[in-house]
Amino acid sequence: MSLFQIDAGKEWRGEQMQSFFLAKELKRNGYSFRYVVQPGSPLHEKAIEAGLPVFPMRISGDADTLAMLRLALAMKRKRCRLVNFHDAHSVAVGSVAASLAKVPLRVISRRVDFPLKKNVFSRRKYTKDVDAIIAVSEAVKDVLIKSGIDAKLIRVIPDGIDFSPYEDRSSKDYLCQEFSFDPDDFLVGIIAQLSDEKGHKYLIQASQYLREHSQKIKIVIVGEGPLRMELGRLVKEISGEDMVFFMGFLEDIPQILKSLDVFVLSSEREGLGSILMDAMACRLPIVAARIGGISELIEHRKTGLLVPPQRPKSLAKAILEIYEDRELARQLGLQGYGVVHQKFSAEAMALKAIDLYEELAKKNGVKLLKSI
Repeated sequence: MSLFQIDAGKEWRGEQMQSFFLAKELKRNGYSFRYVVQPGSPLHEKAIEAGLPVFPMRISGDADTLAMLRLALAMKRKRCRLVNFHDAHSVAVGSVAASLAKVPLRVISRRVDFPLKKNVFSRRKYTKDVDAIIAVSEAVKDVLIKSGIDAKLIRVIPDGIDFSPYEDRSSKDYLCQEFSFDPDDFLVGIIAQLSDEKGHKYLIQASQYLREHSQKIKIVIVGEGPLRMELGRLVKEISGEDMVFFMGFLEDIPQILKSLDVFVLSSEREGLGSILMDAMACRLPIVAARIGGISELIEHRKTGLLVPPQRPKSLAKAILEIYEDRELARQLGLQGYGVVHQKFSAEAMALKAIDLYEELAKKNGVKLLKSI
């Protein structure tokens, strides 16, 4: 084998979706590779279904010595020439394994805009024997540079999207059928893990202003996470459970998005916000916080409305503008659809990553094998 793709994610989030798209493109282009994933994870199941060359390996954390040794042995046996780490645990465990196996080329994908930790170990992971770092946005690149990473190491390759699940526009009443919303309810949706950086509390706080305007506006929150109980208490205090609805984890994202009237991303931090691409593919108007890489996806008043982060009133005002001006909503949705199709396909993302692999291989005299 020639390439290893390592994704230690246990959930199905944006990181796993992007590594999955890349793995499918590697297969389509005939590259010989192994896809290292957490056994039993949603990514594992989807990779098997797609016929990808899966190598399930449990990685329990950054100091999982057994995983390091098993991975190093697998890399030696398969003659790994290049490895791409797709998340923090992959970098920590995989970099040690790659050193033991003497893998010549190493690439890190970075999709979050958190600064690197200020310790020697963290900096070492992102500099020692690393040939390239893929940043999903200029915002992520800037954070890496401020953390002390050489700009020459960084290549910006935005995330991409598979458009095929969004092309069928026949069904738009999934949420009404499954959760008994009224046909004339105006559904405001967010799909994100219930964690601090996603800023759900600001959308919930915005609901008290939205309620003053219309009883038909409903907020739909899709996702699970550590803040579920805390956010539930906040809903009871502020707006009541007849306006904000927690749906938990739902897998059919295209059907959910097609049922919404506007998509919101109220994050405090965001590397790129790839879920916005899915919303754009559904022709949805978008309201999002102007942070991280979001402004590289959304152009204010052209493909969505951008508001200052952590400002519930600004968030509510933007949602109400779309609620009251359906022509504006339609135009934002159509223009977003055009932009995402033009610039952010999964194929384009994967091919840029493959081009980077080939560039590094040529520069270092390494041959990347293709399947016979």
